[in-house]
Amino acid sequence: MMDAQPTAPSEARPVEDLDVLVVGAGFTGLYQLHRLRQLGFSVRLFEAGADLGGIWYWNCYPGARVDTHVPMYEFSSEDLWRDWNWTERFPSWEELRRYFRYVDQKLDLSRDIAFNTRVEAAEFDEDRRRWVVRTQDGGLVSPRFLVLCTGFAAKPYIPDLKGLDRFAGVKHHTAWWPQDGLDLTGKRVGVIGTGASGVQVVQEAAAVAAELTVFQRTPILALAMQQCPLDEATQIEMKRDYPARFARRRESFGGFDLQASGKSALEVTADERRAVFEASWAAGGFSFWAATFYDVIMNLDANRTAYDFWREKVQARLRDPMLAEKLAPKQPPHPFGVKRPSLEQTYYDVFNQENVRLVDLKETPILEVTPKGVRTEEQEYELDILVLATGFDAVTGGLTQIDIRGVEGRTLKEKWAAGARTHLGMASAGFPNLLFLYGPQSPSGFCNGPTCAELQGDWVVECLKHMRDMGVTRFETTAVAETAWKEHVEQIGAMTLFPLADSWYMGANIPGKPRELLNYPGGVPLYLQLCQESADKGYEGFVLKC
Repeated sequence: MMDAQPTAPSEARPVEDLDVLVVGAGFTGLYQLHRLRQLGFSVRLFEAGADLGGIWYWNCYPGARVDTHVPMYEFSSEDLWRDWNWTERFPSWEELRRYFRYVDQKLDLSRDIAFNTRVEAAEFDEDRRRWVVRTQDGGLVSPRFLVLCTGFAAKPYIPDLKGLDRFAGVKHHTAWWPQDGLDLTGKRVGVIGTGASGVQVVQEAAAVAAELTVFQRTPILALAMQQCPLDEATQIEMKRDYPARFARRRESFGGFDLQASGKSALEVTADERRAVFEASWAAGGFSFWAATFYDVIMNLDANRTAYDFWREKVQARLRDPMLAEKLAPKQPPHPFGVKRPSLEQTYYDVFNQENVRLVDLKETPILEVTPKGVRTEEQEYELDILVLATGFDAVTGGLTQIDIRGVEGRTLKEKWAAGARTHLGMASAGFPNLLFLYGPQSPSGFCNGPTCAELQGDWVVECLKHMRDMGVTRFETTAVAETAWKEHVEQIGAMTLFPLADSWYMGANIPGKPRELLNYPGGVPLYLQLCQESADKGYEGFVLKC
């Protein structure tokens, strides 16, 4: 199989005691580090990668770029956005890396970050009311509070494909792409998977590969990105509205500056509905997903109107009717929007090229990977490069891959074996003084990352400040609170169409993983309201001990 890229030995020296240890140097972890330092906490951050950025350190495959438009994918502090200008509406991984370096220069974050430092295990010491955290290189640190910011895509998934280890060509999961790149020019490239990374690799590979074979299990219902360049003058004009746009994040389901019409897709005329769909399609990005009608994600008939519009737009770009039916079938493979839509620029167009072919794995499943390529029930496809765009053990995987042991020696992985159990999507009973952000049963996969980093992150910072100021040395959520939260998540989820698809939202992409809605489906405003209610009641749902 395939191992993660090796990391260099850490140069960080063990620290005996800390107030807080943060794990992960993406948006969320960096925000925690900055805010907690401002409040006088002794805090360090451990990062497995060699640089800042979290997923944007690892994501360097061809075409990798964010699916959130500017300025929603950056920190909202004017001290940071005032002097920073993007060059594209949807920035590439290269530009995101430059942004993180800029943030580091402004906030001097790296001085408290240990890079190439992968957290391997953590165990709660009840006597000292501290965590003992061990890194892969044997380092030890003992924080009072442990804050995990590992993100929802920290554990890549590689399917159990027979013969994968025998492939004689070059193979990489998109999450473990070589940092110095890989030239696809003139090569026979195969891509397994048609999620976000698959779409982006296909767009790039189609332009340079001698042959590109796309192995599709389920058609991706990708949306028009509507990418555009941004010059300095445009950015200056845009920044007039930045404060208002950032303020709207609290009012939006997914933490964007987008709002649905507030109407049902079924209560308007066909012409009115089409006008809304056309406007949101032209706006690009997630507008067609999040800014049309409130019942598209709740009612199958309303949902079908969106799917049929999407299908019409896609089929118009495909010359071969049989191919068009495989990429955009008459009958939806699942309700529109219940799998996270990918954004595309030329994805559907490239299938009109002679060097690109689509293999429908529903018709001809993969039998094995051979030394020469991939064999399906129909034929063998010879390849030089095999790209595994096969996704992640999402939301819970980044947490459960760490050996985290609570008060009874039970691991978080063992506790969640039958399903995630949290309170507010941030804490789990039996694991005192531990908080996780962008995790299970929080908005996470439904929410813009930087929005969650700041809005959910503010709650965590204020919680830790309260504990310190009140002399609390141990806090833990209760089993009653997490049961109530799980029931709340399930009740709202049952009102939506999300459970009707086998998606990573439901944990259904990982064999043996419990099928459950992993993300909070009530939207950012309700989520923040419930978190604040807990805090206002002295952190209801938690037991605090001094």
